[in-house]
Amino acid sequence: MRLLRPIRLLVPAVAVAAALGLVLVVWLIAFTVNGGGSRPASGLYSCDAGLSGGVGLAGGRPGTTAATLSEEQRGNAATIIGVARDMGAPPRAWLVALATAMQESTLRNIDYGDRDSLGLFQQRPSQGWGSPAQVTDPVYSTTIFIERLLEVPGWERMPVTVAAQTVQRSAFPDAYAKWEGLAADLVTQLADVADPAGCGRTAVLAEGVAGTAIAFALGEVGKPYLWGGTGPDRYDCSGLLLRAWQAAGINLPRVSRQQFYAGGHLPVRQMQPGDLYFLATDPSDPSTIHHVAMYLGNDQIVEAPYTGEFVRVRPMNWDHRELVPLATRPGTTPNRA
Repeated sequence: MRLLRPIRLLVPAVAVAAALGLVLVVWLIAFTVNGGGSRPASGLYSCDAGLSGGVGLAGGRPGTTAATLSEEQRGNAATIIGVARDMGAPPRAWLVALATAMQESTLRNIDYGDRDSLGLFQQRPSQGWGSPAQVTDPVYSTTIFIERLLEVPGWERMPVTVAAQTVQRSAFPDAYAKWEGLAADLVTQLADVADPAGCGRTAVLAEGVAGTAIAFALGEVGKPYLWGGTGPDRYDCSGLLLRAWQAAGINLPRVSRQQFYAGGHLPVRQMQPGDLYFLATDPSDPSTIHHVAMYLGNDQIVEAPYTGEFVRVRPMNWDHRELVPLATRPGTTPNRA
């Protein structure tokens, strides 16, 4: 056992050296990204969609993405987008419709369902949606869905799952949330719309602010993890970032679930150096967040991971099954409706 101890102590030392080697690079990235000065967030929408290509369960199959959809599913997605666009509805309405159809039918125009539910949106003729022939016509079913969505006051400021539920009145009102990322990815791919949810409007920080927080966090690399620790010698995940942003003049809440709401949101794939990303047992439910880390750029993060480990720099795992689809930019105005 005595032979192992020097090796274990070497791990923090190597991590410190590697992290310090990143400092100059990260500072340059941070200054480049944040050099535009501070400006208010202008987003009107509730930024709730993960524009990274959603993952969920379709027909019991995990890991459904835009690339794994069948030709039939992609064709129906294209029809929904085309009909909604021709009606003059904005891209966010296309996103809501796609998420709804994915949940209701996995984007298949099926002739069966619960009670008399039929078609892409599982609309019920007995509830005034139209005749069986109409609701199984993708053009008609999309048209009536969009018409009813646009009649909902303030729909464009609602989270996607709330807007969908207001139209559909499903027995599972939160079920649409898991398809928001996939829907946004389809709008991006099939219609070349870069920001269908309006999430890319988070303010930038004043020059040097993110760089100061990053430099502090990197300076703590090698210090041991302690649950509830806020420094200066030991940290847990949120304690490290609390102190890092405090060094930059920005006060964050104490725990990771609260830190999620401590700034503007943006799709996790659009993170910039200094932004916070989160892990949750249910990525669609922020109340289940259990870990937070800081993005450094170049697919690297700094974090205080767990008991027995040390503050470290490591590669970002973009495919982590618990990755929350939204990141948080501390010090900016929350852009939720």
